[in-house]
Amino acid sequence: MDDVDDVAVGPVDLAVRVDDALAVQALAFGLSEEEVAVRRHIVLRHLLSPGARAYGALTGDGRLVGFVYGMPNDRAHWWSTVVEPYLRNTGTDDWLDGSFVITELHVHPAFQGRGIGRELITTITDTAEEPRSILSAIDIENPARKLYRALGYEDLARRVHFPSAAKPYAVMGAALPLRRG
Repeated sequence: MDDVDDVAVGPVDLAVRVDDALAVQALAFGLSEEEVAVRRHIVLRHLLSPGARAYGALTGDGRLVGFVYGMPNDRAHWWSTVVEPYLRNTGTDDWLDGSFVITELHVHPAFQGRGIGRELITTITDTAEEPRSILSAIDIENPARKLYRALGYEDLARRVHFPSAAKPYAVMGAALPLRRG
């Protein structure tokens, strides 16, 4: 595990810690109880995918304050079927093949701005066998998008609309390993 101040980042059994992770996501993303219940089912299903893995950021007393999980992308997964037409329109749909997808990355608001998100995403992508990584992020300029750009992610498609999301997203991609420094 690597220390980020008093927080250590390392592999985590997300199926066991799913409620802790979703509590962090609810705070970081502003989710309702109903949204958390739906996402709990989705996370547990994703973790059954081949190659799925998760990392957590834990305080010295074992409190989960951040997490990331992802897997090799599969065009048959729901996310890929939604983003594929947008990527096709920008000529970047080949990114759906040979990519490791970052499914979720969240850090508790009290722990943001300390490099924990950077450590989580670089740690998980360093384990990927795929030559590149893709993710989706809300399509506004915010600290998350700034971090992704600093790591080498570039916009592949913007104004992507997911059926259950009120705000549009951007799909971003980066060659692996991610940029450091």
